[in-house]
Amino acid sequence: MAHTKAGGTAHNLNDSNPKYLGVKRSDGQKVGVGEIIVRQRGTKILPGKNIGVGTDHTLFAMATGIVRFRTKRKTDFDGRSNTRRVVDVLTV
Repeated sequence: MAHTKAGGTAHNLNDSNPKYLGVKRSDGQKVGVGEIIVRQRGTKILPGKNIGVGTDHTLFAMATGIVRFRTKRKTDFDGRSNTRRVVDVLTV
């Protein structure tokens, strides 16, 4: 008998490519128009002044300036309040 029997199957050998999400420009950094500040799934960080939102919830600068992160109190639909992160670009 010159054939291999019952070798089984290999699981967990495939992996998806990394999506490189996260904050790309930190607080206090200078940015130009169109520079990506945050790549995210969903709006975990909300857009503020001079910030645009892409179709995949990417936040980018709409003006030249300095990046500033802050927190904001928001009220949910059920009346509970929580704090959310907001990013702004302050023009110089």
